[in-house]
Amino acid sequence: MEHHTPPLLLMLLLSTASSSFQPALVIEMAKILSENYCFPENLFGMQEAIQQAINRGEIQQISDRKTLASVLTNRVQGALNDPRLTVSYEPNTVPVMPQMLPSLPTEQLIRLVRNSVKLDILDNNVGYLRMDRIFGEETAAKLGSLLRDDIWDKVANTSSLILDLRYSTAGDMSGVSFIISYFSDPEPLIHVETVYDRQSNITKELWTMPSIKGERYGKKKDLIVLTSKRTMGAAEAVAYALKNLKRAITVGERSAGGSVKVEKIRIPQSAFYITVPVARSVSPITGHSWEVSGVPPTINANAKEAVAKAKSLLAVRGAIPNVVQSIADIIERFYAFTDRVPALLEHLKTTDFSTVVSEEDLVVTLNQDLQTLSEDPRLIIKYMPDNADAVEEGDPALDDVPEDYESLEALVDSTIKVKILTNNTGYLRVDKFFKLSDGTKLETIVAKKVWGAPQRY
Repeated sequence: MEHHTPPLLLMLLLSTASSSFQPALVIEMAKILSENYCFPENLFGMQEAIQQAINRGEIQQISDRKTLASVLTNRVQGALNDPRLTVSYEPNTVPVMPQMLPSLPTEQLIRLVRNSVKLDILDNNVGYLRMDRIFGEETAAKLGSLLRDDIWDKVANTSSLILDLRYSTAGDMSGVSFIISYFSDPEPLIHVETVYDRQSNITKELWTMPSIKGERYGKKKDLIVLTSKRTMGAAEAVAYALKNLKRAITVGERSAGGSVKVEKIRIPQSAFYITVPVARSVSPITGHSWEVSGVPPTINANAKEAVAKAKSLLAVRGAIPNVVQSIADIIERFYAFTDRVPALLEHLKTTDFSTVVSEEDLVVTLNQDLQTLSEDPRLIIKYMPDNADAVEEGDPALDDVPEDYESLEALVDSTIKVKILTNNTGYLRVDKFFKLSDGTKLETIVAKKVWGAPQRY
């Protein structure tokens, strides 16, 4: 015999289900976090807090799904202090797995590389390399010859380089090591980044490589990295490492503050999803990370003006060797303390000016270093802009003096003070020295002032 559920009972069951789905949802969400969140140590005490919230009936009172998603987002972000954690209600979403790059057909992969990487040679042999994607080691292994011939070998012949990462929003962390290696020396190897993957519970260290395909750019040529608010992920890791290794100057805007790896995971038996960072990165160079906070530029500039700013910066930096050599020549020829000259010249020869970003910055660096080394605060470098009139500085202590007697007496009275203090102690104060001309009466007036009858105190 077929049984039918009475309409009233059915309504009660639905009412009960709609008012009790929240605790199960929260418990499943907590389970996802415990298995996937990249900071598992921050989850201590989460289960107890959830049970307390359920017992208080706070969650059960919210029946609207989107409102509940918003409330859960605010609470999980507040509890874990991580803005990347979000809960969403998406009843019509069909999950799509992104295709991994190495599995693409070779021709399609080549087309992607050529659409993502652009190289131009600007005036004064300045290279301009725009990378909209950081390709991983598998792609590099598959297309190594193409990358070497079309990009890296051509870049190697430039005098300086602008690396444009303003539009780089995708990439593979495994490609970070290669790019940093290209702008570094083969030895010593540099520990660039440490990445921890929560799902596999594997920690991977990223190091520069002792050998790479193609010619290295090395450490001596100027490198400017451009960033914007859109720069994200692996490109941030590249900019962060090059900046903090003092290998590059970053120009533009603070980067997005993305993540190594984020996944949107469906909460079982629901149309709710939780977005979770499942991997984390830390820089052994700084002990911190570019994730969430982003990479602040060395020089702030609107993203649209970053290329022009980089060009002007390279012009300044290109003049540094000649400026430093001119200063060395002047010190060698004219500096009076000849015993200090060799040390000053050696310092100028070996000083690292890689962080200098302006003429004023160069002046500050030179003055601090040279005055400290020589122990002479009078050794001063000044920057005179092209539109500034040069002013010859004379010695104020050797001013010419007037010729008439009354003016001379007034001058002497105002600059020379003579007193007899207690216990017959003489006090002579001279505020200024003067250049004597032939036939002046100054000597007579000074002698009378000093050797005459000074006032007693």
